[in-house]
Amino acid sequence: MRWLGLDFGERRIGVAVSDPLAITAQGISVIKRNGSVKKDLELIKEIIHTYEVDGIVLGLPKNMNGGEGPAAEQVRHFGRLLEAASGLKLVYWDERLSTSSAERVLIDADVSRRKRKTMIDRLAAVIILQNYLDFKTNR
Repeated sequence: MRWLGLDFGERRIGVAVSDPLAITAQGISVIKRNGSVKKDLELIKEIIHTYEVDGIVLGLPKNMNGGEGPAAEQVRHFGRLLEAASGLKLVYWDERLSTSSAERVLIDADVSRRKRKTMIDRLAAVIILQNYLDFKTNR
């Protein structure tokens, strides 16, 4: 089963896919949002078709205390639209600290600040998806 991992943000959506055995996650792209949810959904549907995706993992931004705020509600709204548009099973995954983890990896790899900005969303999607895959494997 191949999974699609998404790190949804106001300006960009980081995108990752798993291998067909759902063992590893690889970053594939970043969708630059232009305010059109319909366009975002169409681009994601193209990726789903291209990679023959069977399920979606959407990062859910929770507060540090585990609660959900306005950002989580925006993600859940987008998730409902995506699930309806794609017809695929969608799982929300706690994305707390995924972006800071991605930034730490890029800093440790000595990636310049300018390049980090273009890579961070894709790497955050990889971290979200890989954490979900590891969880599924270990249960």
